[in-house]
Amino acid sequence: MCSKMSNGSFNIRGGRRGLMAYVVVGASAAGINGARTLREYNKDAEIILISKDEHVYSRCILHHYLDGRRTVEDLDFTPREFFDKYNIKWIKGKEVTKIKPEEHSVTLDDGQEIKYEKILLATGAYSFIPPIENLREANNVVGLRDLEDALKIKEVANKVKNVVVLGGGLVGIDALAGIIDYDINLSLVEMGDRILPLQLDKYAANRYERLLEDRGVNLKFGVKAEKLIVDDNKNPVALRLNTGEEIPCELVIACTGVRSNVKFLEGTSVTCDKFGVIINEKGETDAKDVYAAGDISGRNPIWPTAVKEGIIAASNMSGKVAFMNDFFGSKNTMSFLGLPTMSLGVVNKPDDSYEEVIDKNGDDYKKIIYKDGCIYGAIIQGDLSYAGVLTQLIKENINVSKVKKPLFDIDYSDFFNIKENLEFVY
Repeated sequence: MCSKMSNGSFNIRGGRRGLMAYVVVGASAAGINGARTLREYNKDAEIILISKDEHVYSRCILHHYLDGRRTVEDLDFTPREFFDKYNIKWIKGKEVTKIKPEEHSVTLDDGQEIKYEKILLATGAYSFIPPIENLREANNVVGLRDLEDALKIKEVANKVKNVVVLGGGLVGIDALAGIIDYDINLSLVEMGDRILPLQLDKYAANRYERLLEDRGVNLKFGVKAEKLIVDDNKNPVALRLNTGEEIPCELVIACTGVRSNVKFLEGTSVTCDKFGVIINEKGETDAKDVYAAGDISGRNPIWPTAVKEGIIAASNMSGKVAFMNDFFGSKNTMSFLGLPTMSLGVVNKPDDSYEEVIDKNGDDYKKIIYKDGCIYGAIIQGDLSYAGVLTQLIKENINVSKVKKPLFDIDYSDFFNIKENLEFVY
């Protein structure tokens, strides 16, 4: 049972007699969807969700808070009164600092111990601040991972004149898009030769780069940051590059990757590797009754994957066998500065054994990479109407070499048929 304590938290000693007691750690995509799935399969069980966050919010749209399109409340992706509706007890603003799998318990940062029968770890990841001189010690250096980051960026960016974003991946471009209309001088520093190198080829990336430059963003490619120059109070003054150039900045937004939140697992029987916690297709760790999902594994850092992993893990925790094997993990959709794009898989040919077909029509751009009739990657930019067909081709493993028409002219009728009994087949 859960007994309310004087400090407003809950002391969990296990479920009511004969009922399962579940604990979920983390209130983002994997944790929220995992908790909801647990309730759907377990109508009377005790379900406790513990989170360091005091709000539920989507990290994917934090830039909408920066640009003013959404309030903090608008970032919440759950239904109204989610925790009451699903009878989930929420311990918010508390961090799990230790887990004892053998004792089926976790310890919070206030010393409280909570017992569980099965637990889902969905603690996500944190922003990685690279080891550049002065960067980790300076004030006004922040990632864009948590709501606190977005609050800090909005506060500081409205007071300064020069802002540098480190890293041209999805989070870095989110940061640029979120503050591009602020009255600031905005610069991007990227080691690679383009933005979004994992999602876009040179042509598709260049279209976004032109849009950013048209909005006054100073783009720096193929360079490294060597030192953050700070004043006597450790406030940023300029960022020095390996070329010797110094870019003025009073705020640095570091978007150079994330690291899984697994510190509380140190010294336990839950095995981790360099990416994060190791899980199988059922979301199980190698510790009994300990499951994990989302960015804590460090392997598929996109929202839909975290949602699916949370659902799969919770299903197996409930005795409903399910496997993580029916999604395309490298799908990305984006729409920066009014230009929508979808990319899947590899975006450049790994070698000459692969073939590619490209179609450019005005503002629309399509590219497919395939080998032996199997599609390994694609980019669609501008008109995304072909995205549904393309996704289905990949999902159903359609051999495109058997389609006797240009790839970009394929429609569902080319691979979607009805049997005599009216059953749909591919």
